[in-house]
Amino acid sequence: MSKFGKSANLHRDPFKLLRRCASVAALVTSVAAFAIGTPALAQASDKIPDLASAQFAWLALGVDWLDPPPGLGRGPIRPDPAHPYHGNRDGPGQVTPHIGNTKDPVLKPWAAKQMQDSNDEVLSGKRGLPFSAQSFCYPGGVPEQLLTPAQPFYFIQTPKEVWMIWESDHMVRRIYITDQHSETVRPSWFGESIGHYEGGDTLVVDTVGLQVHNSFLDWFRTPHSEKLHVIERFKLSADGGTLEALVKVDDPDTFNEPLYMMRRWRKVPNPLLEMVCAENNGDHFGKNLFPIPQAERSDF
Repeated sequence: MSKFGKSANLHRDPFKLLRRCASVAALVTSVAAFAIGTPALAQASDKIPDLASAQFAWLALGVDWLDPPPGLGRGPIRPDPAHPYHGNRDGPGQVTPHIGNTKDPVLKPWAAKQMQDSNDEVLSGKRGLPFSAQSFCYPGGVPEQLLTPAQPFYFIQTPKEVWMIWESDHMVRRIYITDQHSETVRPSWFGESIGHYEGGDTLVVDTVGLQVHNSFLDWFRTPHSEKLHVIERFKLSADGGTLEALVKVDDPDTFNEPLYMMRRWRKVPNPLLEMVCAENNGDHFGKNLFPIPQAERSDF
C-alpha cells in the first residue's frame, strides 16, 4: 500500500469533507486560514506561491500542448502532416479530428501502431471521433488532465497536501508535500504525486504509478506504459495573473527520448461550480461510443 494510503482513505471522497462546510468557498477559506496560522508556513510564506483562493481559479485556452522553451528538448507529438488539425479557435472552416503523426521517430513501434490503428478507425469512418478522456467522462490522467479546456480548476494548499480540483466532473488530484515516493505504488488514474516548492514561485510535482487503460498523453491518443514518469513545474507569473506548467514526460518503453511540453492558464473569478459528466450510453450520434465501465451490481 502507498505510504499515503491512510490519508488518501480519509479523503477518498473529497465531497464528504466539503459537505461538512457550508460551501466550497468556506472550505477553501478555512484551509487558507489554517495555512496562514501554521508557524512553519508563516515562516516560509515568502517561499510558497499563492496558487489557491476561493476567489480565483485557472482557465486554459486551447486544447493542445505548447512547445517547450528552445534548447530544452523535443516537444510534444504533432498532427499528421497529411491531416492538419483545424479547431474551433482556428477561424472559419470545418473542425477536424485530432490525427497524430505516427511516423514521429520518438515513438516506439508498438506505440506508433496503436496510434495508427486509432487514426485508421476515424479516417475510415468506423469511429465518428477518436477517443479522448474529457469527451468520454474518463479521468484525464497525468499529464493529460491538464489539457481540460473551457472549464477552470483551482488549488487547495495545506502543509502536507496540495489539491487540484477541476470544475469538470469535480476531478480531484492530490499532491503530497514530501521528498520520497512509496516503495510500492499501485497504478491508478492520477498515480502517486509528490511535490515541493522552489524559488518562491514554483510548485514541482513528481508522479509515478500511472495506469495505462484508456490513459493517454494528449488528444492524439499518444499512449504510455506503466513506466511513465512525469515531472511538472507549475510556475506563477510575477504579477500572479498567469500560471504556466512545464512538463517532462519520460517513458523508456514508449519513447526514444523524453518529451517536453507546456501549458498556460490565466486567472479568472472562481465560480466554485460542479459539472457532472454524463456518459452517452445510447450513442445516439453514431460511431463514437467507446466501452463505458459497467458495474456488475448496483450501488443501491
